[in-house]
Amino acid sequence: MKLLLDQNLSRKLVKGLSRLYPGSVHVTARGLENADDSAIWSHAREHGFAILTKDTDFHQRCFLYGAPPKVVWIRLGNCTTSNIEALLRMRAAEVVAFGEDKDSALLVLP
Repeated sequence: MKLLLDQNLSRKLVKGLSRLYPGSVHVTARGLENADDSAIWSHAREHGFAILTKDTDFHQRCFLYGAPPKVVWIRLGNCTTSNIEALLRMRAAEVVAFGEDKDSALLVLP
């Protein structure tokens, strides 16, 4: 499953998670660092990404528009990049299964 990491997440996550989530990129790598949520949503849908975010706006878009794209919503509150990476490593099987489930649009972690 390839992830499009939202602006609110560190770019360092891409490298740290590249083996588990090949093809993942940060929005800055796609020139979307100043893009609004609609542009990020469209880019993810058009290029086969699931959006990885800590932002509630994408959670709401899932209910409004459905998938694609899928959204992985991290609800760790104020935490370090290492905490987020550990969570995504620990729950990798669940994230990948979510990506393969045609009926699911939103995965909330933890």
